[in-house]
Amino acid sequence: MLTQRIADDMKQAMRAGDKARLSAIRMLRSAIKDREIELGHSLVDEEVLEVLAKLIKQRRESAAQYADAGRADLEQREAAEAEVLASYLPTPLGAEEVERIIGEAIEETGACSLRDMGKVMAWLRPRMLGRADMSQVSSRVKARLEGA
Repeated sequence: MLTQRIADDMKQAMRAGDKARLSAIRMLRSAIKDREIELGHSLVDEEVLEVLAKLIKQRRESAAQYADAGRADLEQREAAEAEVLASYLPTPLGAEEVERIIGEAIEETGACSLRDMGKVMAWLRPRMLGRADMSQVSSRVKARLEGA
């Protein structure tokens, strides 16, 4: 289970004295605990992946903002945290595989216009979460449905 792996990695980081990794893992565990309290149950791996995706997106956006502000030190810290968090994601999908799955989703849901985008994204989300950037997937779906 992913939560157990995260707990084990936290112990390893503590033993190794890796403060940067430890900080990122503690932040992740805190976010997971917050979500568990919010939902009222222990998270399954899919829900942990949702938390991970959200945290990684936040870190990358923060890094970009720090880069724009000329704060290289903070940019590097955020990018390093995003990298630690990304190590828990499953193997990313290739561009061809993403396109194939999008085509499958459009066919399965019977989507034929932009009005059907919600159905397609709902079908794709559990299959691609953590394996592809969902904002890019969304724009690809939109492009395919506009062309349909």
